[in-house]
Amino acid sequence: MKRLLMLFVMTLSVPPAIAQPPEELSPEELVRKVTADVLDAIHHDKALQAGDRERAIALAEQKVLPLIDFRAMTRMAAGRIWRDATPEQRDRLTNEFRGMLVRTYAKAIDVYRGQTMRVLPVRMQPDAREVTVRNQYLSPGKAPLPIDYRMTKTAAGWKIVDIVVDGISLALTYRTEFDEEARRSGIDGVIARLSEKNAGR
Repeated sequence: MKRLLMLFVMTLSVPPAIAQPPEELSPEELVRKVTADVLDAIHHDKALQAGDRERAIALAEQKVLPLIDFRAMTRMAAGRIWRDATPEQRDRLTNEFRGMLVRTYAKAIDVYRGQTMRVLPVRMQPDAREVTVRNQYLSPGKAPLPIDYRMTKTAAGWKIVDIVVDGISLALTYRTEFDEEARRSGIDGVIARLSEKNAGR
């Protein structure tokens, strides 16, 4: 999982930051801007380069997390257990899932070593509500690895609802883990397990 989240922090040949409000940017512009901002922060912050976890979490909270629709991603990851969950359980599950991704992202920044990602042009209809932003993860001596961001148009602009690495969905990968835990100890067990992971236990 850490590798999937790590791939979100890298891009290649990104343009200068765009002055438009985030909700007015196209999906391609949004991905390019956020990854450019993250790379700039990593390149200029010695604490981040040294592995300062708190700084990495702050960077994720400021730059990356506003781009993700955590409720939609959690609903996709939870699958059938989401349908059976109470509103309170859904809120708790979303909060813990968000916390886990923040923690994973912070660790991923520490292993960034200058790899790059190419954001490919997006072709979409003007009234499209869903789109996939396709990227290629580039590492010296290896074939490009496809990374796709599935995005949905919301009232607050375009949001990521899933990340697909070489055909493997981040949300659906977690669904298998959630289903197994739910069979053992129910929805509350899934929430408790995520809480334990977030607490480092």
